[in-house]
Amino acid sequence: MVLAAKQIGFSNPLLRRNPSSPSLTQRSPPSLSFPSTAAYLPKRTVLTLSKPLHLSSLTSSNSPVRCEAYEADKSEPQPIDAAAAAEETETKSEAAKKLKIGVYFATWWALNVVFNIYNKKVLNAYPYPWLTSTLSLAAGSLMMLISWAVGIVETPKTDFDFWKTLFPVAVAHTIGHVAATVSMSKVAVSFTHIIKSGEPAFSVLVSSFLLGETFPASVYLSLIPIIGGCALSALTELNFNMTGFMGAMISNLAFVFRNIFSKKGMKGKSVSGMNYYACLSMLSLLILTPFAFAVEGPQMWADGWQKALSDIGPQFVGWVAAQSVFYHLYNQVSYMSLDQISPLTFSVGNTMKRISVIVSSIIIFRTPVQPVNALGAAIAILGTFLYSQAKL
Repeated sequence: MVLAAKQIGFSNPLLRRNPSSPSLTQRSPPSLSFPSTAAYLPKRTVLTLSKPLHLSSLTSSNSPVRCEAYEADKSEPQPIDAAAAAEETETKSEAAKKLKIGVYFATWWALNVVFNIYNKKVLNAYPYPWLTSTLSLAAGSLMMLISWAVGIVETPKTDFDFWKTLFPVAVAHTIGHVAATVSMSKVAVSFTHIIKSGEPAFSVLVSSFLLGETFPASVYLSLIPIIGGCALSALTELNFNMTGFMGAMISNLAFVFRNIFSKKGMKGKSVSGMNYYACLSMLSLLILTPFAFAVEGPQMWADGWQKALSDIGPQFVGWVAAQSVFYHLYNQVSYMSLDQISPLTFSVGNTMKRISVIVSSIIIFRTPVQPVNALGAAIAILGTFLYSQAKL
């Protein structure tokens, strides 16, 4: 039988007889004659021997033996489409990138909620926003210096041009940080963040008038509910304070400039978002410290510290440490996400983050909210959603 297979051309070692065929040892004719293989194989037949081949049952012993073969699996390997494979890889890469940004945003929002809670607790007991802002920057700077020293984070390679480009970012960051803290010291956390939800409006206006960017009509229309909702909330706020309101508005404008300058400054730079914000914190600390001493001063800080310790107890020190550390962490994560997105998308994410802050602060601090005030907040948030959809 092996000779018959070879005569027909099936010499592949995978060739084997069908187990159901009669035993070859029982058929031992004295002689076998084989006809030409041309009579049994069709012309231009293409055979693939990548699968096991089986022999069919033998015919009568009085006639020439005809050996036939078939593949165990008739399916043939499909050709790989290189274009389809590349498209699938690109789709998976895009999905992974979106997931990464989503994780950044979720972490950013969670850390921001914790910061705002501790920050408000500190400001209620210790109403010195300039010192509180300085301590937040100092804590972040110290954390990054230690990380660089022990090798947890690679030390960035910077030059004079880098720090020169970073300076306007640091100025905007300092103004926005202090203004927001001043606002939080005067009004409820929820009110500050309702006003700060108008940041996309500032972002569009600045990008249009100063950067010459144009946007679809739907983007400009989405600003109407944002601005209207913020105005309605401000007019119906039970504990309205002009200093707190103006602090939130100034913070909006300053942070828009910070985000735009940051995106421009990070282009072509080898410094990661984490290290970029670390350098920003250090430079902002140098800018803010002399102003903090001039506006408030050590004597006010010392008197207020003793009063806070007597009213709250030793846990007050933990509050100060927590608000300082969480401030750096949430900003660090936000800058890591800014590596991947545009300033406008960053502003949208920053605004959507305020939903969790507003809700959590109202629950924790039991802030009284009028129905009209809540309606204004909902309109502003809806406008932010429409704005994000118009930007797609």
